[in-house]
Amino acid sequence: MIKLYDFALSGSCYKIRLFLSLLEVPYETQEVDFVNKEHKNEAHLALNPFGEIPIFEDDGLRLRDAQAILVYLAKKYDFNGQWFPDDAAAAGKVAQWLSTGGGEIMNAAGARLVKILNYPLDIEKLQAGAVRVFKILDAHLADREWLELGHPTIADIACFPYTALAGEGGIDLTPYPNVLAWIARIKRLPRFIAMPGIPVIA
Repeated sequence: MIKLYDFALSGSCYKIRLFLSLLEVPYETQEVDFVNKEHKNEAHLALNPFGEIPIFEDDGLRLRDAQAILVYLAKKYDFNGQWFPDDAAAAGKVAQWLSTGGGEIMNAAGARLVKILNYPLDIEKLQAGAVRVFKILDAHLADREWLELGHPTIADIACFPYTALAGEGGIDLTPYPNVLAWIARIKRLPRFIAMPGIPVIA
């Protein structure tokens, strides 16, 4: 049975829960007290020396980093090859957005940490970084429904949570109608699940 070291309010952990649901793969969770920094204690550092969540275990394998976990799940459990294709060009197009989901979009995650958990970070810098990437994302989505390949991939899953949670970091998505439409499309995927701050479409 897959085990996910999880925190309900983490967008990075939610990426994994969402993708597992979309793939209809069963799993169990172990809740981590992120607020009180349980992920930084000795036991968790032995699992992931970077002191981050999610941590993922399956069949004797342990992985850290949400994007790496998405790749693993797509390769092991997506038997149609839709979510992360083998074709070199297609895989490269998807992988570039995995980098964005774990990189530039995390500015929005940082701004959210300031707003909801009072982290001592430069919120203006984080918000500016998030706005920059959302402008790029909105322009990219102007003539397409999904980030790449004309259908949902793990690129979309990687970039979705902290974009959809941007408002909790004080970032207004109203100027980015293509991003808002993309968020709504993801919410309409079969077996989509919600998290606090990202409701289902009624």
